[in-house]
Amino acid sequence: MTKMIKAFVLLLLLNVIHSSVLDNEILDCKNYLSNKLIAEIASYQPTVNVLIKEIVNGQFKTSTYNELATFIDKFGNRLAGTENLENAIDYMLEKSKLKKLENVHGEDAPVQTWIRGKESATLLFPRRQNLPILGLGNSVGTSEDGITAEVLTVKSFDELNERSAEAKGKIVVFAPEFISYGKTVVYRSKAASEAAKHGAVAALIRSIAPFSILSPHTGMQSYEANVTKIPVAALAVEDAHLLERMQSRKQRVVVNLKMEAHLGEVKTSRNTIAELKGSSHPEKVVIISGHLDSWDVGQGAMDDGGGAFISWNALNVLKSLDLRPKRTIRTILWTAEEFGYVGAQQYYKDHKNETHNWNFIMESDEGTFNPYGLNYVSGDKGSCIIKEIVKLFKNLNATSSTRSDSVGSDINLWLDDGIPGAAVLQQNEKYFWFHHSQGDTMDVEDPVSLDKNTAIWAATAYIIANLEDDFPRD
Repeated sequence: MTKMIKAFVLLLLLNVIHSSVLDNEILDCKNYLSNKLIAEIASYQPTVNVLIKEIVNGQFKTSTYNELATFIDKFGNRLAGTENLENAIDYMLEKSKLKKLENVHGEDAPVQTWIRGKESATLLFPRRQNLPILGLGNSVGTSEDGITAEVLTVKSFDELNERSAEAKGKIVVFAPEFISYGKTVVYRSKAASEAAKHGAVAALIRSIAPFSILSPHTGMQSYEANVTKIPVAALAVEDAHLLERMQSRKQRVVVNLKMEAHLGEVKTSRNTIAELKGSSHPEKVVIISGHLDSWDVGQGAMDDGGGAFISWNALNVLKSLDLRPKRTIRTILWTAEEFGYVGAQQYYKDHKNETHNWNFIMESDEGTFNPYGLNYVSGDKGSCIIKEIVKLFKNLNATSSTRSDSVGSDINLWLDDGIPGAAVLQQNEKYFWFHHSQGDTMDVEDPVSLDKNTAIWAATAYIIANLEDDFPRD
């Protein structure tokens, strides 16, 4: 097959994917939307065109990238509970005030801190080799001398149950195949407690990633109540496979694990809030959001610097262009998302009596790669509204949509309460290559993609906040 034919076939496949798989709802929207509402949404095409022009090609071109790069270069990674994160929050509050955004303030959220400390893993037998690791969030540490023990490698919890008698006194290494993040992450979450139930002294997991260059990926884990807490860390994919191969040959495998990890004090962090007040219904709110904290490896540029900055810059652009909708648009930069959605949970608790006025909620936390539409949670009428909105993004080739059960992590509390929401659909197939690893740097970010995401974010928020009627909840 010639290169030209291959390219043509690929283009056809992409068109099929975008038109039939992503646009996954077969609805007769004439049953849900009046001609008046369809015409109202279509009337925003000139406004959307202005936003695209100014953000992608005009005065705001590369502004999201430049603002993000300045922030990342200044602060680097931003672990919850650290002074560095709080300095980063102060910076965003001050910058929001300088941009004359409205109702700029921080809202407190208590955070249980965790300190990684020094950590190492060394293969001692059948040969000596350093094994790069990253301790998992809230893991306990080892003694100063570490834990030296034989290794038992398993591919699943079921295999561990079958080989329970072999696990006592061992370091259990979980080496599951990566199916998807959603399905495979259970091994990161539960590995320590599951291994401890069988008498293991520590646990190591194959990083939850489809690709690796000897790069371990960290993340949060949870200890089960009334189960002994044992140290747990992530191995690079290649090293998990190495230990697995060695043991498959019936070789005795011995590892020394040292971790200084421990819990610290409970400290106060803050969610960062800025608004564009609604002109006629300021009490009603459309929220755009991302999280400002990150893990303590890499730079947190992708997870979730990009999501935070498209949410911040979308508001800045709307303010600068004097596009003030009927309802308030509120940007929230969540804190301590990586430690279990701490900031979002506190905000949910503090604002529970206000959410009857929340019209729509958006979150970007799966990268800011090239976008091709919106992923949303909504009822049938809302689904039809979203389908009309994405038609306006034809100049960005971003007219696809898909309805899901969830479109974010921090915003799930409100989605579960029936508030509709959305995220950007994007070409994020490589997101988990860099996720929670040293590879999450500014080099992952692309200025053009950030511009496109910012344009979609600003336009979607503005349209929904300015519609004559509230966005439907059923």
